[in-house]
Amino acid sequence: MRKQDFTPALIDFGPVQFYIARHFGFCYGVENAIEISYRALEENPGKNVYLLSQMIHNPEVNADLQSRGIRFIADTDGTQFISWEKIGKDDVVIIPAFGTTLEIENRLLDKQVDVQKYNTTCPFVEKVWNRAEKLGNENYTIVIHGKPNHEETRATFSHSAHNGPSIIVNDLNESQRLAKYILGEKTEEEFYREFQGKYSPGFNVPTDLQRVGVVNQTTMLATETQAIADFFRQTMIKKYGAAEIKNHFADTRDTLCYATNDNQDSTYRLLETDADLAVVVGGYNSSNTSHIVELCERKFPTYFINSENEIISEKKIYHFNYHRKQKEATPRFLPEKNPVKIILTSGASCPDTLVDRVMLKILSFYPHAKSVEEIMRAF
Repeated sequence: MRKQDFTPALIDFGPVQFYIARHFGFCYGVENAIEISYRALEENPGKNVYLLSQMIHNPEVNADLQSRGIRFIADTDGTQFISWEKIGKDDVVIIPAFGTTLEIENRLLDKQVDVQKYNTTCPFVEKVWNRAEKLGNENYTIVIHGKPNHEETRATFSHSAHNGPSIIVNDLNESQRLAKYILGEKTEEEFYREFQGKYSPGFNVPTDLQRVGVVNQTTMLATETQAIADFFRQTMIKKYGAAEIKNHFADTRDTLCYATNDNQDSTYRLLETDADLAVVVGGYNSSNTSHIVELCERKFPTYFINSENEIISEKKIYHFNYHRKQKEATPRFLPEKNPVKIILTSGASCPDTLVDRVMLKILSFYPHAKSVEEIMRAF
């Protein structure tokens, strides 16, 4: 099988050049979810059409859906906008691409709402749920690598906990803390305090940490998920010995979705370029976009923006500091050199048109640059 080419494309406008990631923008799951949402509106004129929460983590897409009449039941953190009492069997409820919890699904079923007709749960999320179910059926505890408050992780945890003991770890550091309980270095009482809200009901430390398997929120960094899985494997070898590893660690393959994987692999190739800076476009609460930002930050000054409107001029850009969770302004973000080399990419929940508009906005600061038409003729 021929290895996929993730080499970035170089678009040379003269005084400014763009390295464009080989893979970026909408994935199948997002496109499918948006298409189903538009269909729900078309097929149900005059009815209340609700989304459980944001369809995807992109403000433009969500604003467009709202402008067409879709109303959000809750925010991404679970804050309720519309009470369940106001939703009845004649209303239409769309399940977003992240999926939803069994508790919410059962609440809707009790109201006789059809939860499957407009269920847009991404098939790669469902693949993780199926993997978790298999682990639970084989008496493994399911370790979920994810962000505890993210909708997808909350949904995965709900489905996982239905099938077996489950616990969420946010990163390798938290995995190392969990290992202390596997190895008996810390007490049960400490576990219940330290991992409060992250383990399934009835979790039993002495028995439920003897056999583990790792799944993940599909938008997490593949390298980090693999590092966490490798770490737990080594922890089990340390406790039980290499000969017994198959009885204590489920060697699950990576459950990252193909779009996230391709976007991340494409970003790694961007790191090999001689760019001066990186511009990453996407929603500020988008997990997969934030990981692309983290990768770019390893080598370049990186600006995380949600649209071209954040670029005020060549002398000022507003961008999101993901680590501090706040917007910042940077003056003179474009270096005074010729040519300026810019990495331009986006997350899987960002429309391609947004990336185009960002490129055109930056181009407008270079009056002597080649035109888009001239570049297109060259292709």
